[in-house]
Amino acid sequence: MSWSSRVIVTGGAGFIGSHLCARLIDEGHEVVCVDNFSTGRLDNVSDLIERWNFKVLHHDITAPFDLAAQQIFNLACPASPAHYQADPIQTLKTCIVGGLHLLEMARRNGARIFQASTSEVYGEPSVHPQPESYRGNVSPTGVRACYDEGKRAAETLFFDYHRQHGVRIKVGRIFNTYGPRMGEQDGRVVPNFIVQALQDQPITIYGDGTQTRCFCYVDDLIEGIVRLMRSDDRVTGPINLGSAEEVTVVQLAETILELTGSRSRLVLRPLPSDDPSRRRPDTERARSELGWQPVVGLQEGLSHTIAYFDALLRAAQPRDARKIALTA
Repeated sequence: MSWSSRVIVTGGAGFIGSHLCARLIDEGHEVVCVDNFSTGRLDNVSDLIERWNFKVLHHDITAPFDLAAQQIFNLACPASPAHYQADPIQTLKTCIVGGLHLLEMARRNGARIFQASTSEVYGEPSVHPQPESYRGNVSPTGVRACYDEGKRAAETLFFDYHRQHGVRIKVGRIFNTYGPRMGEQDGRVVPNFIVQALQDQPITIYGDGTQTRCFCYVDDLIEGIVRLMRSDDRVTGPINLGSAEEVTVVQLAETILELTGSRSRLVLRPLPSDDPSRRRPDTERARSELGWQPVVGLQEGLSHTIAYFDALLRAAQPRDARKIALTA
């Protein structure tokens, strides 16, 4: 099969989706970015708009639509707790109803389809690190269930369409990912800490800061997604995609303070409901089946991300404030 083809990327104007669109455009694919712009931003794909092989369709995947394509990447769903909890019913509909529409489209077109699942399917894990065989410990009634259970149900749909209709599926469980084009009001820990540090505001840590995460730079994640989509049809997933370098939230904050030279201090706040205390992927399957592992270290990736947010915040300053900053 030729990899120069028509590709649909739902959620294509989002943080991860926009990086994926850029990668596919550069490879010569015709890319249709489908987004309802609830959290995606046109600015994220503004440098692609003039490219002949890029189109934007303003559409919500919970409503039916039909496009012919050889590949479909489904990244449509808010990923920040603040965003997906703002309209939990819509979040569930995006995962389930939207997933059904895309699977039907893939079935009609004989297309390969990638589902952006999440580490949240593991919930508050009792197994560490989390292998793909671990079935999770998720609350079906908690405030995060719209996303956690929505993504779990989406995985069920994908595997049932594969078994019942022969749809060629790829399911990647994405762990914490960061990088340029995250929103400054995203609500997740990396943009929160960077924006607070750059503005010398208190760094708000939820809980005691000993909870751990593994942070994967977005370029590494995109490589993993592309390799999974291009793998043999027998490789369906689910496959964990993320970094195995585990750090505490306090360590992350201290690294950002060092890289920014910020005078911010750390402030503890109550831990949100259902927030997992540890999160680290077992990435052996990604290494063995895709030949993939992250190569960008945390400090390098954070440096790129800090530079992005620094430029974003400076551009947002009023003109007089920018003059003062330049002459101070």
